[in-house]
Amino acid sequence: MTIAGRFIAAVALCGAFFGATAVYAGHHEGGHSMAKPSIVEIAAGNPDFSTLVAALQAADLVDVLSGDGPFTVFAPTNEAFAQLPSGTVEMLLLPENKGKLTAILTYHVVAGKVMAADVVTLAEAKSVEGNTIAVSVADGAVMVDGATVVATDIEASNGVIHVIDAVIMPGS
Repeated sequence: MTIAGRFIAAVALCGAFFGATAVYAGHHEGGHSMAKPSIVEIAAGNPDFSTLVAALQAADLVDVLSGDGPFTVFAPTNEAFAQLPSGTVEMLLLPENKGKLTAILTYHVVAGKVMAADVVTLAEAKSVEGNTIAVSVADGAVMVDGATVVATDIEASNGVIHVIDAVIMPGS
């Protein structure tokens, strides 16, 4: 299989897994080039991230995470948010809690594109929020602050997403 064929297959796999579709980015010398979606576009295209997307909107972080980056996002699923104590998500989405919500969400983001092969070599990673995220590997599972990484290396135009099974909190 050619490099282009492998690339197209990889993009198609990501699209199928995350419900995101590749976007054709215009006409270049007789052919179309395929642009990867941004981190936010991938999350918005996947119903498993609807709570995360709502939180990003409430915190006014959509434009930031749609920007150039690169960013590494440890993205909690709806199921991860559902594990929080009852009423927590609703409370965090209130306008008066925007600062706290922003701190929690930016704690899930690391500056730069850190692929899974690099994550497993780390003991910690500095979040955009400012605190350090503990990273560990046990029995083949990668953990970030106690959350298990359940899917890795979802490449976006502006970084990479690693899916986690819990919401991680700064200072915990």
